[in-house]
Amino acid sequence: MNRINQTVTIQHQSAILRNNALGDRYIRDIIVYLPPHYDETKQYPSVYVLSGFTGRGRMMLNDSAFAPNFADRMDALINAGKIQPMIAVLPDCFTHYGGSQYINSTATGNYEDYLTQEIVPFVDATFSTVKDRDFRAVMGKSSGGYGALIMAMRHAGIFGLACSTAGDAYFEHCYLQDIPKAFRAIKGDPQKLVEKFWDEEAKKGKDDFSGLNIVGMSACYSPNPDSEFGFDLPYDLETGEIRQEIWEKWLEHDPVRLVEKSVENLKSLKLLFIDAGTSDEFFLDIGAKILCERLGKFDIPHIAEEFDGGHFNVSYRQNRSLEMISEALGKN
Repeated sequence: MNRINQTVTIQHQSAILRNNALGDRYIRDIIVYLPPHYDETKQYPSVYVLSGFTGRGRMMLNDSAFAPNFADRMDALINAGKIQPMIAVLPDCFTHYGGSQYINSTATGNYEDYLTQEIVPFVDATFSTVKDRDFRAVMGKSSGGYGALIMAMRHAGIFGLACSTAGDAYFEHCYLQDIPKAFRAIKGDPQKLVEKFWDEEAKKGKDDFSGLNIVGMSACYSPNPDSEFGFDLPYDLETGEIRQEIWEKWLEHDPVRLVEKSVENLKSLKLLFIDAGTSDEFFLDIGAKILCERLGKFDIPHIAEEFDGGHFNVSYRQNRSLEMISEALGKN
């Protein structure tokens, strides 16, 4: 255990990730932020902060010239009395393909189980948390926001509060636009494109990240252990035509479609907060509108906000999520 300022880094050995198909590390760092004057005789609410695609927890502690890292942000909010003291957990759910979407997949590993069955119990056993779902929140942006929605929809018995900033929703808008770009970048060989990202000297083309995104999402949403790559791409490798049977598998993971299956869990939440920037480059502001309309259709309590901004450089919105969580924790 290594204490640096108000963060603790613990190496955790995962039984769930041990035999993942990609051979990714199963011994991973868990970054835990402890509030100022942390007292083991007290119990603190906890918030799990999920990274976006190509991110991992420790990246949130990187120094920046003009913005605080996550630990500094927490210190400032707590010291200013804007949020109550709480423990923050920054897990590592990164994969060889760039991310896990915090769901189980034969192509990447069972990261949904990893988070809910291993990390949460481990943190509760190691730190002075309130071991109650009404005092355990989950938040994130982009793929992290998607993960927060999945936790709310499927694991409301573990996480009683959820905040999603520009979380992936309404896949027709946020993913379909990347498929033609992916077709050009992948050129029939998704593994070759992925290896380009692991070669720091390789020149990246303008469509390569879109290609990586489609590979990463395919590994999560349309795994297929019998296929050449371990997953199915949602388009024909030779022509680029959409493969409807694979695209339908993707849509089964769309939060908009999952609302109807998750009504009871979502209604049980102490907080469901959804926000997005009005100029989001992946149209996730529109996805948020559609998601909130679907929530309203089923009378699911939620709070929706929009802000002036895009998809990138909006870490300041973490303040709003943390403030909403802190306020909701004080309500019966």
